[in-house]
Amino acid sequence: MKFGLKFVLLTCFCFLGFSIRAQNIQIQLGPDEIGENQAWTISVNVTNEQLKTYTNFPDIDGLRKRGTSTQSQTSIVNGQVSSLQSVVMTYVPTRQGTFNIPAFSMKINDQVTNSPGKKIKVGPPIQVQARDPFGRDPFGDFFGGREEPEFVDIKEEAQLTLSTNKDEVYVGEGITATLSFLVADNNRAPMQFFELGRQLSEILKKLKPSNCWEENFNIENIEGEPININGKGYTQYKIYQAAFYPLNSEPIIFPSVGLQMIKFKVAKNPSFFGQNRQEDFKTFNSKVKTVRVKELPPHPLQGSVAVGNYQLDEKISTQHPKAGQSIGYEFNIFGEGNISSVERPEIPKDNNFDFYEPNIQQTISRENGRVSGTKSFKYFLVPKEPGEFEMNKYFQWVFFNPAKKKYDTLRSQLALTVDGESQRNQAIQSTDLGSFYDRIDIADNNLRSAAHTNWIKIGMNLLIMLMLGASVYLVFSSRSKA
Repeated sequence: MKFGLKFVLLTCFCFLGFSIRAQNIQIQLGPDEIGENQAWTISVNVTNEQLKTYTNFPDIDGLRKRGTSTQSQTSIVNGQVSSLQSVVMTYVPTRQGTFNIPAFSMKINDQVTNSPGKKIKVGPPIQVQARDPFGRDPFGDFFGGREEPEFVDIKEEAQLTLSTNKDEVYVGEGITATLSFLVADNNRAPMQFFELGRQLSEILKKLKPSNCWEENFNIENIEGEPININGKGYTQYKIYQAAFYPLNSEPIIFPSVGLQMIKFKVAKNPSFFGQNRQEDFKTFNSKVKTVRVKELPPHPLQGSVAVGNYQLDEKISTQHPKAGQSIGYEFNIFGEGNISSVERPEIPKDNNFDFYEPNIQQTISRENGRVSGTKSFKYFLVPKEPGEFEMNKYFQWVFFNPAKKKYDTLRSQLALTVDGESQRNQAIQSTDLGSFYDRIDIADNNLRSAAHTNWIKIGMNLLIMLMLGASVYLVFSSRSKA
């Protein structure tokens, strides 16, 4: 009879599991009443999909967190397979009383799930019943009557590492640094990331060198990639990757940083229905990495040139303009390096051309551990003299190529043939007002206005002097009569 009752309960449970297949994620709260010596739980259950991520369980007044554990279950009902994965937070009472658990939310697999909360009563300690001395009931495991499982810690084959593609660079030369979590192919310890966004913001505060310009590769999705290191297979999870360009010759130092991972202990005697993993934490630390930085070779432009592997692409609206005609010219520098540091070429001035300030546009690509792009300088220029002109006299740009370990120059390959008449004299005439007599008509109104103003001033001064003189005369004449 006992066996038949439990068979019926098991069957009912299976049908219940089948009926809630559509409820993919739910939060389950523990009982309304417990003894002071009993544990209380909150369970996060995910049906028919993998439990990947979840936010923190709530803190509860009167209860203390003891830790989390995980459970998994697979059922086959009427030929349909359903699965259930759970993570269970266990709480223990700190005192007796009635405690209110307010409504709360958790983000589970990037989906917000709400719980209405409840009140629980913690009473006096409850006496634990003696166990069956004749052995354990095979159905007891499923309905919670089994003994507490024993968990063991399995040695992990994993490491946090920071690697660079170069151990030595010039000032201004790019170096790509990658922070990765490596898991060996023969690893048996189950692990998963824990609050990676929060941890990464703290890690980067320590990791980024202050003497470098950074180009962040902005890793959004962490996906494992198989790699081979010294003949051993690993799965690499790239957490952060950026290119750094040293601003001076001080060495680049990447300090040791720590990443906390969830590491599960495994049940020593796993069962089909029972709890087979227990959540724990382990911090993995990277090693200090130092990259040496060298000064650029001596050069008049040593402190101002860009460093990288660059090429030139140029465009012009016409190579046969007329004197005085405005033409468009693009000086496009492209290649691998710190595109943001590329400055416009210095153009010498003469009487053959008028050059206007360029419009500047840049595009930067960060992929496959490389930073490349284009910086475009779009000019308008006006030729003033007819003749043949080599544009490399005006447009050239010096940089340092670290691959060749020498300075190089990008020079324009274009030549202009300018037709028409010289515009130089016209430019002079447009600003020359001519002789005094040529300017009489132009300056006439201004001169009259100025002269008129001057005569008014002179008249006012004479009037004041006459009044002063008259006053003095009256004073002296009055004294003489007296």
